[in-house]
Amino acid sequence: MPIDKLAPLLTENLAALETAGRLKGAETVTAGVLGPSGSKGPRFLIEGHGQKPFLRMNSNSYLGLSFATRVMEAEEEAVHRYGVGPGAVRFISGTWAPHVKLERCLADFHGRGAAMLFSSAYAAVMGTLFPLISDQTVVISDELNHNSIINGISLARPAEKRIYKHLDLAELTRQLGAFTNKCRRAVVITDGVFSMRGDHAPLDEITRIAAQFHPLYSEGVVVIADDSHGVGAFGETGRGTEEVTGAKVDVLIGTLGKAFGVNGGYVVTAPEVIDYLRETSPFYIYSNPITPAEAEAARVAVDRVDSAEGKALLAHLRAMTDHFRAGLGKLGLETVAGEHPVVPLLVRDTERTRRLVDHLRDNGILATGLAYPVVPRGEEEIRFQISADHTAADINEALASIATFAQMPS
Repeated sequence: MPIDKLAPLLTENLAALETAGRLKGAETVTAGVLGPSGSKGPRFLIEGHGQKPFLRMNSNSYLGLSFATRVMEAEEEAVHRYGVGPGAVRFISGTWAPHVKLERCLADFHGRGAAMLFSSAYAAVMGTLFPLISDQTVVISDELNHNSIINGISLARPAEKRIYKHLDLAELTRQLGAFTNKCRRAVVITDGVFSMRGDHAPLDEITRIAAQFHPLYSEGVVVIADDSHGVGAFGETGRGTEEVTGAKVDVLIGTLGKAFGVNGGYVVTAPEVIDYLRETSPFYIYSNPITPAEAEAARVAVDRVDSAEGKALLAHLRAMTDHFRAGLGKLGLETVAGEHPVVPLLVRDTERTRRLVDHLRDNGILATGLAYPVVPRGEEEIRFQISADHTAADINEALASIATFAQMPS
Protein backbone atom coordinates (compact mmCIF):
# COMPACT_ATOMS: atom_id res chain seq x y z
CA MET A 1 0.00 0.00 0.00
CA PRO A 2 1.18 3.58 -0.57
CA ILE A 3 2.64 5.53 2.35
CA ASP A 4 0.88 8.75 1.35
CA LYS A 5 -0.63 9.10 4.85
CA LEU A 6 2.63 8.43 6.65
CA ALA A 7 5.07 10.40 4.48
CA PRO A 8 3.79 13.90 5.44
CA LEU A 9 4.05 13.01 9.13
CA LEU A 10 7.62 11.86 8.70
CA THR A 11 8.46 15.07 6.83
CA GLU A 12 6.96 17.09 9.68
CA ASN A 13 9.03 15.15 12.20
CA LEU A 14 12.20 15.83 10.21
CA ALA A 15 11.33 19.54 10.07
CA ALA A 16 10.86 19.54 13.84
CA LEU A 17 14.28 17.96 14.30
CA GLU A 18 15.81 20.63 12.07
CA THR A 19 14.09 23.41 14.02
CA ALA A 20 15.37 21.92 17.26
CA GLY A 21 18.92 21.72 15.88
CA ARG A 22 19.00 17.93 16.11
CA LEU A 23 18.88 17.05 12.41
CA LYS A 24 22.12 15.38 11.34
CA GLY A 25 21.53 16.22 7.67
CA ALA A 26 23.43 14.95 4.67
CA GLU A 27 26.31 12.60 5.40
CA THR A 28 29.86 13.38 4.34
CA VAL A 29 30.83 10.89 1.64
CA THR A 30 34.49 9.87 1.48
CA ALA A 31 35.39 9.37 -2.17
CA GLY A 32 39.06 8.41 -1.92
CA VAL A 33 42.22 8.27 0.13
CA LEU A 34 45.60 9.84 -0.56
CA GLY A 35 48.54 8.12 1.11
CA PRO A 36 51.08 9.87 3.35
CA SER A 37 53.29 12.36 1.56
CA GLY A 38 56.37 14.13 2.86
CA SER A 39 55.83 15.15 6.46
CA LYS A 40 52.06 14.68 6.27
CA GLY A 41 49.88 11.68 6.97
CA PRO A 42 46.95 10.44 4.84
CA ARG A 43 44.47 12.84 3.31
CA PHE A 44 40.89 12.12 2.30
CA LEU A 45 38.83 13.17 -0.70
CA ILE A 46 35.25 14.22 -0.01
CA GLU A 47 32.47 13.96 -2.55
CA GLY A 48 31.61 17.39 -3.92
CA HIS A 49 35.06 18.85 -3.19
CA GLY A 50 36.98 17.50 -6.16
CA GLN A 51 40.63 16.78 -5.41
CA LYS A 52 40.83 18.98 -2.32
CA PRO A 53 42.61 16.92 0.39
CA PHE A 54 41.18 16.81 3.92
CA LEU A 55 42.95 16.02 7.18
CA ARG A 56 40.64 13.66 9.07
CA MET A 57 40.37 14.44 12.78
CA ASN A 58 36.99 12.85 13.42
CA SER A 59 37.75 9.16 12.98
CA ASN A 60 37.67 6.34 15.52
CA SER A 61 40.51 4.59 13.67
CA TYR A 62 42.97 5.52 16.39
CA LEU A 63 45.87 3.41 15.10
CA GLY A 64 45.20 3.68 11.37
CA LEU A 65 45.03 -0.12 11.11
CA SER A 66 42.25 -0.07 8.52
CA PHE A 67 44.98 0.90 6.03
CA ALA A 68 47.70 -1.39 7.40
CA THR A 69 49.04 -3.53 4.57
CA ARG A 70 49.11 -6.80 6.51
CA VAL A 71 45.56 -6.31 7.82
CA MET A 72 44.24 -5.66 4.31
CA GLU A 73 46.17 -8.62 2.93
CA ALA A 74 44.74 -10.89 5.63
CA GLU A 75 41.20 -9.93 4.70
CA GLU A 76 41.85 -10.39 0.99
CA GLU A 77 43.45 -13.80 1.52
CA ALA A 78 40.52 -14.89 3.72
CA VAL A 79 37.97 -13.74 1.14
CA HIS A 80 39.48 -16.16 -1.37
CA ARG A 81 39.39 -18.98 1.20
CA TYR A 82 35.99 -18.35 2.83
CA GLY A 83 34.02 -16.03 0.53
CA VAL A 84 32.56 -12.61 1.25
CA GLY A 85 29.80 -13.57 3.71
CA PRO A 86 29.17 -16.03 6.56
CA GLY A 87 26.10 -17.56 4.90
CA ALA A 88 23.95 -17.84 8.02
CA VAL A 89 23.69 -17.06 11.70
CA ARG A 90 26.27 -18.89 13.76
CA PHE A 91 24.15 -21.66 15.28
CA ILE A 92 23.00 -22.76 11.82
CA SER A 93 26.12 -22.70 9.64
CA GLY A 94 27.68 -19.26 10.07
CA THR A 95 30.52 -20.17 12.41
CA TRP A 96 33.83 -20.30 10.56
CA ALA A 97 37.34 -21.10 11.75
CA PRO A 98 38.39 -17.39 11.73
CA HIS A 99 35.54 -16.55 14.15
CA VAL A 100 36.73 -19.15 16.64
CA LYS A 101 40.38 -18.13 16.29
CA LEU A 102 39.53 -14.45 16.80
CA GLU A 103 37.49 -15.18 19.92
CA ARG A 104 40.41 -17.10 21.42
CA CYS A 105 42.75 -14.25 20.46
CA LEU A 106 40.52 -11.63 22.13
CA ALA A 107 40.11 -13.71 25.29
CA ASP A 108 43.89 -14.06 25.55
CA PHE A 109 44.48 -10.37 24.77
CA HIS A 110 42.24 -9.33 27.66
CA GLY A 111 43.24 -12.14 30.01
CA ARG A 112 39.77 -13.69 30.13
CA GLY A 113 38.49 -17.23 29.90
CA ALA A 114 36.32 -16.74 26.83
CA ALA A 115 35.12 -14.23 24.23
CA MET A 116 32.12 -13.89 21.94
CA LEU A 117 31.74 -11.89 18.72
CA PHE A 118 28.80 -9.70 17.73
CA SER A 119 27.99 -7.99 14.45
CA SER A 120 28.79 -4.57 15.99
CA ALA A 121 29.73 -3.00 19.30
CA TYR A 122 26.19 -1.60 19.61
CA ALA A 123 24.83 -5.13 19.23
CA ALA A 124 27.40 -6.38 21.74
CA VAL A 125 26.16 -3.94 24.39
CA MET A 126 22.49 -4.59 23.74
CA GLY A 127 23.05 -8.33 23.42
CA THR A 128 25.02 -8.56 26.66
CA LEU A 129 22.85 -6.39 28.91
CA PHE A 130 19.53 -7.97 27.95
CA PRO A 131 20.36 -11.52 29.14
CA LEU A 132 22.27 -10.43 32.27
CA ILE A 133 19.57 -8.14 33.67
CA SER A 134 16.63 -9.87 35.34
CA ASP A 135 13.37 -8.59 36.80
CA GLN A 136 15.10 -8.80 40.19
CA THR A 137 18.02 -6.57 39.15
CA VAL A 138 18.87 -2.98 39.95
CA VAL A 139 20.94 -1.36 37.21
CA ILE A 140 23.13 1.61 38.12
CA SER A 141 24.55 3.61 35.20
CA ASP A 142 26.74 6.69 34.67
CA GLU A 143 24.76 9.60 33.25
CA LEU A 144 27.11 10.01 30.28
CA ASN A 145 27.01 6.38 29.16
CA HIS A 146 26.62 5.65 25.45
CA ASN A 147 23.23 5.44 23.75
CA SER A 148 23.66 1.67 23.35
CA ILE A 149 23.77 1.26 27.14
CA ILE A 150 20.70 3.44 27.60
CA ASN A 151 18.72 1.40 25.08
CA GLY A 152 20.12 -1.88 26.40
CA ILE A 153 18.83 -1.10 29.88
CA SER A 154 15.42 -0.11 28.49
CA LEU A 155 15.16 -3.36 26.53
CA ALA A 156 16.08 -5.43 29.60
CA ARG A 157 13.42 -3.84 31.85
CA PRO A 158 15.16 -4.20 35.21
CA ALA A 159 13.32 -4.01 38.51
CA GLU A 160 15.02 -0.71 39.25
CA LYS A 161 17.22 1.71 37.28
CA ARG A 162 19.32 4.47 38.77
CA ILE A 163 21.58 7.02 37.04
CA TYR A 164 24.47 8.54 38.95
CA LYS A 165 26.09 11.85 38.08
CA HIS A 166 29.11 11.53 35.87
CA LEU A 167 31.94 9.84 37.80
CA ASP A 168 30.20 10.57 41.13
CA LEU A 169 31.33 7.52 43.10
CA ALA A 170 29.70 8.71 46.32
CA GLU A 171 26.34 8.65 44.57
CA LEU A 172 27.12 5.24 43.09
CA THR A 173 27.87 3.98 46.61
CA ARG A 174 24.59 5.36 47.97
CA GLN A 175 22.59 3.79 45.16
CA LEU A 176 24.18 0.37 45.64
CA GLY A 177 23.39 0.57 49.35
CA ALA A 178 19.76 1.52 48.75
CA PHE A 179 18.72 -1.76 47.08
CA THR A 180 20.45 -4.50 49.06
CA ASN A 181 17.12 -5.61 50.58
CA LYS A 182 15.03 -4.93 47.48
CA CYS A 183 16.85 -6.61 44.58
CA ARG A 184 18.67 -9.90 44.24
CA ARG A 185 21.26 -8.65 41.74
CA ALA A 186 22.99 -5.34 41.03
CA VAL A 187 24.57 -4.43 37.68
CA VAL A 188 26.88 -1.44 37.55
CA ILE A 189 27.42 -0.34 33.95
CA THR A 190 29.80 2.32 32.67
CA ASP A 191 31.68 3.38 29.60
CA GLY A 192 35.40 2.84 29.93
CA VAL A 193 36.26 5.95 27.91
CA PHE A 194 33.45 8.48 27.49
CA SER A 195 33.41 9.24 23.79
CA MET A 196 32.26 12.86 23.93
CA ARG A 197 34.80 13.99 26.51
CA GLY A 198 37.75 11.60 26.33
CA ASP A 199 37.81 11.11 30.10
CA HIS A 200 37.63 7.62 31.57
CA ALA A 201 35.91 5.76 34.39
CA PRO A 202 37.97 4.94 37.51
CA LEU A 203 37.38 1.21 37.14
CA ASP A 204 39.64 0.45 40.10
CA GLU A 205 37.42 2.48 42.42
CA ILE A 206 34.19 1.21 40.85
CA THR A 207 35.20 -2.44 41.27
CA ARG A 208 36.31 -1.76 44.85
CA ILE A 209 32.92 -0.27 45.70
CA ALA A 210 31.12 -3.14 43.96
CA ALA A 211 33.15 -5.66 45.98
CA GLN A 212 31.96 -4.05 49.23
CA PHE A 213 28.32 -4.60 48.32
CA HIS A 214 28.72 -7.95 46.53
CA PRO A 215 28.00 -10.03 49.69
CA LEU A 216 24.83 -8.03 50.37
CA TYR A 217 23.07 -9.08 47.15
CA SER A 218 22.04 -12.74 46.91
CA GLU A 219 23.09 -12.83 43.25
CA GLY A 220 25.98 -10.43 43.70
CA VAL A 221 27.12 -7.22 42.04
CA VAL A 222 28.27 -7.42 38.41
CA VAL A 223 30.43 -4.64 36.92
CA ILE A 224 30.16 -4.22 33.14
CA ALA A 225 32.28 -1.78 31.13
CA ASP A 226 31.89 -0.83 27.48
CA ASP A 227 35.43 0.19 26.59
CA SER A 228 34.93 0.50 22.84
CA HIS A 229 36.94 3.73 22.66
CA GLY A 230 39.60 2.39 25.02
CA VAL A 231 40.57 -1.06 23.74
CA GLY A 232 43.43 -0.89 21.27
CA ALA A 233 43.98 2.84 21.80
CA PHE A 234 44.48 3.42 25.52
CA GLY A 235 47.27 2.18 27.79
CA GLU A 236 50.85 1.30 26.94
CA THR A 237 49.84 -2.02 25.40
CA GLY A 238 46.34 -1.06 24.21
CA ARG A 239 44.40 -2.97 26.87
CA GLY A 240 42.27 0.11 27.44
CA THR A 241 40.83 1.57 30.59
CA GLU A 242 41.48 -1.62 32.56
CA GLU A 243 45.20 -1.24 31.91
CA VAL A 244 45.21 2.47 32.74
CA THR A 245 43.37 1.95 36.03
CA GLY A 246 44.89 -1.41 36.97
CA ALA A 247 41.48 -3.06 37.35
CA LYS A 248 39.45 -5.86 35.79
CA VAL A 249 35.68 -5.71 35.47
CA ASP A 250 33.44 -8.76 35.43
CA VAL A 251 32.27 -8.25 31.85
CA LEU A 252 34.21 -6.21 29.30
CA ILE A 253 32.69 -5.12 25.99
CA GLY A 254 34.86 -3.89 23.14
CA THR A 255 34.83 -3.14 19.44
CA LEU A 256 36.84 -4.19 16.43
CA GLY A 257 35.66 -1.13 14.49
CA LYS A 258 37.70 1.59 16.15
CA ALA A 259 41.38 1.12 17.08
CA PHE A 260 41.53 -2.34 15.50
CA GLY A 261 40.29 -0.83 12.24
CA VAL A 262 37.93 -3.58 11.03
CA ASN A 263 34.30 -4.28 11.99
CA GLY A 264 32.26 -5.93 14.74
CA GLY A 265 31.95 -6.00 18.51
CA TYR A 266 32.77 -8.48 21.25
CA VAL A 267 32.48 -9.35 24.92
CA VAL A 268 35.09 -11.07 27.11
CA THR A 269 34.30 -12.62 30.47
CA ALA A 270 34.12 -15.96 32.29
CA PRO A 271 33.36 -19.03 30.14
CA GLU A 272 30.11 -19.69 32.03
CA VAL A 273 28.81 -16.25 31.09
CA ILE A 274 29.80 -16.66 27.44
CA ASP A 275 28.06 -20.06 27.29
CA TYR A 276 24.92 -18.44 28.67
CA LEU A 277 25.05 -15.49 26.27
CA ARG A 278 25.39 -17.79 23.24
CA GLU A 279 22.10 -19.43 24.24
CA THR A 280 20.16 -16.34 25.30
CA SER A 281 21.36 -13.22 23.44
CA PRO A 282 19.04 -12.46 20.50
CA PHE A 283 21.56 -10.08 18.95
CA TYR A 284 23.94 -13.02 18.66
CA ILE A 285 21.53 -15.86 17.91
CA TYR A 286 19.50 -14.14 15.19
CA SER A 287 22.07 -11.92 13.48
CA ASN A 288 24.76 -12.92 11.02
CA PRO A 289 28.27 -12.54 12.42
CA ILE A 290 30.99 -10.44 10.85
CA THR A 291 32.41 -12.11 7.77
CA PRO A 292 35.16 -14.73 8.11
CA ALA A 293 37.47 -12.37 6.21
CA GLU A 294 36.75 -9.53 8.65
CA ALA A 295 37.45 -11.88 11.53
CA GLU A 296 40.80 -12.85 10.05
CA ALA A 297 41.71 -9.20 9.44
CA ALA A 298 40.71 -8.34 13.00
CA ARG A 299 42.85 -11.16 14.42
CA VAL A 300 45.86 -9.83 12.55
CA ALA A 301 45.08 -6.32 13.83
CA VAL A 302 44.89 -7.53 17.45
CA ASP A 303 48.16 -9.41 17.02
CA ARG A 304 49.76 -6.27 15.64
CA VAL A 305 48.65 -4.21 18.63
CA ASP A 306 50.00 -6.96 20.88
CA SER A 307 53.53 -6.59 19.54
CA ALA A 308 56.54 -4.30 19.67
CA GLU A 309 55.22 -2.55 16.57
CA GLY A 310 51.91 -2.01 18.33
CA LYS A 311 53.60 -0.47 21.34
CA ALA A 312 55.43 1.90 19.00
CA LEU A 313 52.15 2.92 17.35
CA LEU A 314 50.60 3.54 20.76
CA ALA A 315 53.60 5.58 21.89
CA HIS A 316 53.33 7.74 18.75
CA LEU A 317 49.58 8.13 19.33
CA ARG A 318 50.23 9.36 22.88
CA ALA A 319 52.90 11.75 21.64
CA MET A 320 50.58 13.26 19.02
CA THR A 321 47.76 13.51 21.57
CA ASP A 322 50.06 15.27 24.05
CA HIS A 323 51.26 17.59 21.28
CA PHE A 324 47.71 18.57 20.37
CA ARG A 325 46.61 19.04 23.98
CA ALA A 326 49.67 21.17 24.70
CA GLY A 327 48.99 23.24 21.59
CA LEU A 328 45.44 23.98 22.72
CA GLY A 329 46.81 24.98 26.11
CA LYS A 330 49.32 27.39 24.55
CA LEU A 331 46.44 29.00 22.66
CA GLY A 332 44.64 29.52 25.97
CA LEU A 333 41.77 27.25 24.93
CA GLU A 334 39.76 24.99 27.20
CA THR A 335 39.67 21.21 27.03
CA VAL A 336 38.86 18.27 29.33
CA ALA A 337 41.80 16.79 31.21
CA GLY A 338 42.72 13.30 30.08
CA GLU A 339 45.15 11.08 28.21
CA HIS A 340 42.87 9.53 25.59
CA PRO A 341 43.12 10.59 21.91
CA VAL A 342 39.61 12.04 22.07
CA VAL A 343 40.40 15.69 22.79
CA PRO A 344 37.41 18.02 23.16
CA LEU A 345 37.79 21.75 22.56
CA LEU A 346 35.17 23.42 24.74
CA VAL A 347 33.70 26.33 22.82
CA ARG A 348 30.63 26.80 25.06
CA ASP A 349 28.58 28.55 22.38
CA THR A 350 26.39 26.89 19.75
CA GLU A 351 26.81 29.36 16.91
CA ARG A 352 30.56 29.74 17.44
CA THR A 353 30.92 25.94 17.50
CA ARG A 354 29.19 25.67 14.13
CA ARG A 355 31.32 28.46 12.69
CA LEU A 356 34.50 26.77 13.89
CA VAL A 357 33.49 23.47 12.25
CA ASP A 358 32.85 25.36 8.99
CA HIS A 359 36.16 27.23 9.31
CA LEU A 360 38.07 23.99 9.81
CA ARG A 361 36.34 22.37 6.85
CA ASP A 362 37.12 25.37 4.65
CA ASN A 363 40.74 24.86 5.66
CA GLY A 364 40.72 21.15 4.83
CA ILE A 365 40.20 19.74 8.32
CA LEU A 366 37.36 17.40 9.29
CA ALA A 367 36.21 17.63 12.92
CA THR A 368 32.92 16.99 14.70
CA GLY A 369 31.00 19.76 16.43
CA LEU A 370 28.61 19.02 19.28
CA ALA A 371 26.23 21.89 19.84
CA TYR A 372 23.05 22.56 21.81
CA PRO A 373 20.65 20.74 22.10
CA VAL A 374 22.79 17.65 21.42
CA VAL A 375 24.81 18.72 24.47
CA PRO A 376 23.57 21.01 27.26
CA ARG A 377 23.78 24.73 26.63
CA GLY A 378 27.21 25.92 27.68
CA GLU A 379 28.84 22.53 27.00
CA GLU A 380 29.23 22.97 23.22
CA GLU A 381 32.48 21.54 21.88
CA ILE A 382 34.54 20.36 18.94
CA ARG A 383 35.54 16.72 19.37
CA PHE A 384 38.97 16.13 17.89
CA GLN A 385 40.22 12.54 17.53
CA ILE A 386 43.93 11.96 17.18
CA SER A 387 45.28 8.99 15.23
CA ALA A 388 48.63 7.25 14.96
CA ASP A 389 48.33 8.19 11.27
CA HIS A 390 48.80 11.83 12.24
CA THR A 391 52.21 13.45 12.11
CA ALA A 392 53.54 16.47 13.98
CA ALA A 393 52.99 18.47 10.78
CA ASP A 394 49.33 17.40 10.74
CA ILE A 395 48.84 18.46 14.34
CA ASN A 396 50.53 21.81 13.67
CA GLU A 397 48.28 22.36 10.65
CA ALA A 398 45.17 21.79 12.77
CA LEU A 399 46.44 24.03 15.58
CA ALA A 400 47.27 26.81 13.11
CA SER A 401 43.73 26.72 11.73
CA ILE A 402 42.26 26.79 15.24
CA ALA A 403 44.53 29.70 16.17
CA THR A 404 43.37 31.69 13.15
CA PHE A 405 39.74 31.20 14.17
CA ALA A 406 40.46 32.03 17.82
CA GLN A 407 41.78 35.43 16.73
CA MET A 408 38.53 36.25 14.91
CA PRO A 409 35.87 38.36 16.65
CA SER A 410 33.32 36.34 18.64
